[in-house]
Order: sequence, then structure tokens, then C-alpha cells
Amino acid sequence: MIKQWTAFLFFLVMLSYCRLTAFAGPPPDAGAFYPGIASYIVKDARGSRVYMAKDTGRIIQPASLTKILTALIAIESGKLDQEVLITKESTSVEPSKAGFKPGDRVRLHDLVKAAMVSSSNDAAFAIAIHLSGSVEKFVTAMNFRAKKMGMSNSNFTNPAGFDKGVYAGNISTAEDLLTLTEYAIRNSTFNDIAQLESALVTELNTRRFILLKTHNKLLVKYPYAVGIKTGFTRSAGKCLIARARKENHDMLLVMLNAQGDRWLLAEEMFERAFAQKSGKKSDYAVNGAASGSSWNR
Repeated sequence: MIKQWTAFLFFLVMLSYCRLTAFAGPPPDAGAFYPGIASYIVKDARGSRVYMAKDTGRIIQPASLTKILTALIAIESGKLDQEVLITKESTSVEPSKAGFKPGDRVRLHDLVKAAMVSSSNDAAFAIAIHLSGSVEKFVTAMNFRAKKMGMSNSNFTNPAGFDKGVYAGNISTAEDLLTLTEYAIRNSTFNDIAQLESALVTELNTRRFILLKTHNKLLVKYPYAVGIKTGFTRSAGKCLIARARKENHDMLLVMLNAQGDRWLLAEEMFERAFAQKSGKKSDYAVNGAASGSSWNR
């Protein structure tokens, strides 16, 4: 009788354990999959489940992922149809640049495209100066908006993502950038721009056309990718915020300071998450995902 009760109690314990682990999300060592990435998170865009994560509260420079906030503020301003006068200050920045010249006139909507699609730093600075009168005032607006969204561990020093010299201290975390992205994708205009592979911008004085192409190679390499933004500086390393949809599933990925090939890494991480979502076993692995890459944007 005692043996029977012991066996029954053991069955109850194991049943409880199985129920708990079925809803527990990623295992505690989920970060061990990708030791070459300083911080990352993969999450269901339509729910609360996190599929893998590592050091999501770690303070890291976000590089041009900063431009997501810049673009969002511009979109929410309600001034996308306004003409923007390109100033000398906005063109006196480091590449990447769209190639605007002082005195050019460009619609704000086109500047948002340039900032998001080709990560144009001149476009980001032009947005800031037009909307707030100065970069400093726009940065104040950025930090206010970030805190209001719940980005409690972020500080922005410029609209483009520079992180050295006078712009040192431009920082964020994977958690905060996920919060920003989850908010941004509620906006249809943002989504339309975030998934563009190219954009044609018009200079209004001369009707000169500028063709801009995305740095986000995931949009080309991975058929389920639908945006969102790349980032790179020497301090920040290779960064990426991506979104993918597959079989009616919707995933978000934040990747900060990645070693190796971030495009193949992102593809593998998405496939693992989709397999978990579908309850399937995934043997997905991309050859060379952890190796060095010649792509550098």
C-alpha cells in the first residue's frame, strides 16, 4: 500500500512539473545558443511569450536603431507632408548619408524613409532640426518620449545613433528597444516604411531624384522578414531589430553587438522560435552563422 501511494505521489509531482515546464517559456540557458551576441531577445509580436533571451537589461549602444525613435516622433508629429529645408548642420555629419545639400527641400515623409531605409544620418538630423528647431531640443523630446513609453534604461544624445565624442552616452537595452519596437509597429505608416527595400526621394527645388537602398540584407535573404532596422558603429558592433511573419505567426527580434553574420544568426533564431511556436522540433542551423561575415552594415 505504501509503495502504491509513493508511486501515486511521484506521478502527481511529475504531472505538475510537466504542466509548469510547458508554459515556462525559454530554458534558463537560452542565451547559450548564441554566445557571440552580447544581448538579444526573440518574442511573439502578438503575445507575451519570449522564445529566447540573453542579458536583455545590459546597457549597450544601439547605433542606428536610435532612428526608430526619430522616425516615430516624425510620424506622430502629423507633419509628414511638410517641406523641410536642409541646413548645413544636418549635412555636416558622418556617413551613411543620402547626399542632401544645404538649401535642398525635401518632404518630411521622404526624410523618414531615408532615415529608416538607408540609415541616412543627414536625414535624421534634418528631421530633428525641422521639428524642434535644434538637435538639442529634439534630443530632449526623444528622451521624454522614451521615458513615457517605459524605456527606463535608455538615454539618447542625438537622432542618428552616434555614440562617441560629443554624442557619447547614447545608450539603450534590448528590453527598452523591444518596448520601442512594439509601440512603433502599432503605427501603419511606420510598418509601411520599415519593410521597404528601397525608396525614391525627391528634392523639391530641382526635382532631383535620390534612390536609396536598404542595409537590411535580411529582407533579401530571408523570405519571412518584414523589417525593421539595422545599426552599426565600432562601439555598438552589429545590431539589428527585425520582424518576421510565417504561417500566421509574428515574431520580433532585438540583437545587440553581434559577432559573426547577423543575417544568418537572425534567420536561425527566427526559425527556432517559429518551430517552438508551432510545437515542432527544429534542427535548423545555418552553416557559418557563427563565423565572420564580410557584410558590415
